[in-house]
Amino acid sequence: LDTILELPVDFFIILSGDQLYNIDFQKMFNFAKEKDADLTIATLPVCEKDAKRLGLLKINKDSYIIDFFEKPQKQEDLDCFRLDPKMNENCKISEKNPFLGSMGIYIFKRAALKALLKEDPREDFGKHLIPTQLKKGKAAAFIYDGYWEDIGTIKSFYDANIALTTSNLGLKIYDEKNPIYTCAHHLPGANIKMTKITDSIICEGSIIEAKEITKSMIGLRTQIKSGSIIKESVFLGNSTYSSPEQTQDILPDVFEVGQNCIIEKAIIDEHVKIGENVKLINKKNLTSYDSENIYVRDSIIVVTAGTTLPDNFEF
Repeated sequence: LDTILELPVDFFIILSGDQLYNIDFQKMFNFAKEKDADLTIATLPVCEKDAKRLGLLKINKDSYIIDFFEKPQKQEDLDCFRLDPKMNENCKISEKNPFLGSMGIYIFKRAALKALLKEDPREDFGKHLIPTQLKKGKAAAFIYDGYWEDIGTIKSFYDANIALTTSNLGLKIYDEKNPIYTCAHHLPGANIKMTKITDSIICEGSIIEAKEITKSMIGLRTQIKSGSIIKESVFLGNSTYSSPEQTQDILPDVFEVGQNCIIEKAIIDEHVKIGENVKLINKKNLTSYDSENIYVRDSIIVVTAGTTLPDNFEF
C-alpha cells in the first residue's frame, strides 16, 4: 500500500470488484476536480427498498455531502435521508427514487487518502474510512443515473446475468457509443444444431445440440448434447473443452452436458461434466442447501467448478 501511495499521481479511483455497471469515469473525474473535493463518491438515486441495503448520503444544493448513514433499517433514519427532488435541477432525484445510495466507487486526492489511512487504520471503507473522511468535509457526491447492480450474492449475480438475456433489461451491452472492452478469446462462433433458443445469449466457441434453451446465459466453450432442455440458467463456460493432461486427476475428462438432461434455474460453474438424463430442477423446492458439489441459495442451484454428475442423477 505504501508503494501505491508513493506513485506520482494526484488522484486514486477505488472500485468494488462485485458490481456491474458502465460508468464514464472521465465525467466523474472532471466533477471531482471541479468541486476540488478530497473525496468524491459515486451515488445512485434509489427507492426506499434499495436504500436499506446501501450507504445513504445527504447532500446540499451544491452536491457536497453533509451526512452519511450505512444501510439504515429504521424508518426514522430513512426519512432523515429522503431528499427533495426540487433541491437541485441536476440532482436526478425523483419522488420514485428519493434517496442517494453510495455505489462503493470513490475518487480520492492522493494527499487526502494518505492522511486518512494514517489516521484511521481500519480496513472497511463503507463502515469506517468513509465516515471518518466525511467528518473532515470537502466530500462531494457524483450522481450517476445509469445501470448499476451489486452482484455480491448468488441471487444478485444470477439475476444480473439473466437480465442480460433480454435486451431492454440489465446492462446495455449492445451500445456502440458505450463499448465494453474485454480480452479477445479468438474462438469461432457458436455451433448450433436443431435447437430452439429463446431470450438467451450463446457465447463463442460453444457447441450446442440441445433441444431447447430458454432465458439462459451460455458461456464460452459450453457443450450441450441433444435432447437436453436448459431454462433460466447461467453457464460460466470453460477455458478448454476437455481436461488438460496435467489436471486429469482432479477434473472431468470432458466438460459438457450429456443427452436428455433438464436444467432449470441453475448456475453451472466451469469445468463441469453432467452425465446423461440428469435433472437439476430443485424438486424439493429448497431455498438453501449445502453439499460437496451442489449448493442452493435463494432457490438457485449452484454446481461448483470441477464437478462430475453421473448419469441419471436427480436433484
